Amino acid sequence: MNEGITIRGCRSGDEDSLALIGQATFLETFAGILSGSAIVEHCSRAHSAELYREWISDPCYSLRLVEKAPGGAPIGFMVLAPPDLPIPFTDCDLELKRIYLLSKFQGAGIGGRLVETAIDHSSEQGVKRLLLGVYANNMNAIGFYERSGFRQIGTRKFKVGGVDYDDNIMEKVIDIELP
Repeated sequence: MNEGITIRGCRSGDEDSLALIGQATFLETFAGILSGSAIVEHCSRAHSAELYREWISDPCYSLRLVEKAPGGAPIGFMVLAPPDLPIPFTDCDLELKRIYLLSKFQGAGIGGRLVETAIDHSSEQGVKRLLLGVYANNMNAIGFYERSGFRQIGTRKFKVGGVDYDDNIMEKVIDIELP
């Protein structure tokens, strides 16, 4: 399943693909957990093409698109951003804001490749710590992040549809190679 997979930097024009994947994976993950109207409302705001267009054009953000050959269909993406979490952080931290991958392609090593891409980018930028927030009951995602070297350092409330949900805040310390 990892054959024909490419990961590339996002560019102007990718925002519709990012919005589609963001909405599809959010729906896949949270259908049956959140109300349908809450999912639709959240996705219209948090996974809009306009938001992804802003992030693509912002030099503080780094986005990668995952495509599947033949044809280059978008199947996943990753967003690195300045931290927006309720914990102390420094200029040497980045937030792994999103790793989204259609469920059909999970378990094939693509998520691991995205984490490695995030680590490589972070090392190049002098980042010392990657942070992320993940739904506290998403045991598959938490297990994936733990296997990738992240550990829980806190919690936060994440509001969707007027309801608070618990998120775990996790970190991975980046080993920077010295010359």
